[in-house]
Amino acid sequence: MATIPQSALNTFTQEGARGLIQIEDVHKYYDLGETKVHALRGVNVRIERGEFVAIMGASGSGKSTFMNILGCLDKPTSGRYLLENIAVSELTKKELATIRNRKIGFVFQGFNLLARTTALENVELPTLYAQVSKEEGRKRAREALELVGLGDRMEHFPSQLSGGQQQRVAIARGLVNHPSILLADEPTGNLDSRTSVEILEVFQKLNDDGLTVVMVTHESDIAEFAKRGIHFRDGTIRRDELVQDRPVAAEVLKNMPALED
Repeated sequence: MATIPQSALNTFTQEGARGLIQIEDVHKYYDLGETKVHALRGVNVRIERGEFVAIMGASGSGKSTFMNILGCLDKPTSGRYLLENIAVSELTKKELATIRNRKIGFVFQGFNLLARTTALENVELPTLYAQVSKEEGRKRAREALELVGLGDRMEHFPSQLSGGQQQRVAIARGLVNHPSILLADEPTGNLDSRTSVEILEVFQKLNDDGLTVVMVTHESDIAEFAKRGIHFRDGTIRRDELVQDRPVAAEVLKNMPALED
């Protein structure tokens, strides 16, 4: 596993020094015709910098709504959300877009890579909307791919990469703007068991180096690799607990059989 470039590490640790998440009495309603769905019911949670948190819950529990608010993709109906002491729940759509680009990295279950674009170009895309030069954007993209172990796959297209390699490209894309927090939504949902642990090894390494990681998963064996588990049910947090005897992904991989080609 490559080492995080110092420029990125400085961003994770120094900017993240004020970077915690504070959710205060957040409610979220959706109007579905004549029906009003109360998706979140007075949620309060604090996530400190450098945590690795797994968000769990059944379908309809509120975890996806919570993640969308956390990622500035949606706004609470009431209550406050502060990210690095910025009241993001009070920002305009344009301001939210800026926060998403500069402070939040996203990783999705479906990878969401552009098929006709190389790994390097896919990773470079978010820098086009950031205030960095083309040269700096390319440099960051190369560093991010090196970080996730794909330094020798930069010019490959998604069709030339395995599922695990595509997800690593997606992680690199989420890291390229040096975010304060990485949000991963079911990041192992399309992967086999060994590849899932390989992706979790990347997350644990990033977290060990200071990056805050929040991961949504419905799989308890995946959530075990986080440091903390928050369990949603019926729009409320039912359990919020530290993970005991957390497995180390690198050690787990040593005891797993290699996949055959």
